[in-house]
Amino acid sequence: QVQLVESGGGLVQPGGSLRLSCAASGIIFSINAMGWYRQAPGKQRELVAAITSGGSTNYADSVKGRFTISRDNAKNTVYLQMNSLKPEGTAVYYCNGRRLTPGTCTAEYDYWGQGTQVTGSS
Repeated sequence: QVQLVESGGGLVQPGGSLRLSCAASGIIFSINAMGWYRQAPGKQRELVAAITSGGSTNYADSVKGRFTISRDNAKNTVYLQMNSLKPEGTAVYYCNGRRLTPGTCTAEYDYWGQGTQVTGSS
C-alpha cells in the first residue's frame, strides 16, 4: 500500500501563486509515476501534470507555461508550483501515484490522496 498526503491548498487571488506538496509513504517503490489531478464542482477529474520516475513530465494544455511539477526523491515528495492562477483553476487537487507497466504508458494501478482545495478568489 502507498499513502499520499497533500498539503498547500488554500485561497489565492487570480494571478497569484501556490505550491502544493504530496508526501508519499509505504511501498513507494511500487509506483513509477506521480501526478496531480483536479476536479471542479460538477466536472470530471482531469489530469493537471505528471512526472515519471525518470523525470519525464506531462502537462494539461491549460496549465502549460504556468504550472511546474517536480519531485524530491530523497523526501518522497512531489510538488506542483502553480503560477498565474486563474479563477477556473478552482478545484480539489488530488495527488496520484501510479504503477505503469515498465516501458509503456499503461497504468496497472493507482493510489490517490484525499485532495486539497484550491480556490481562486477575487
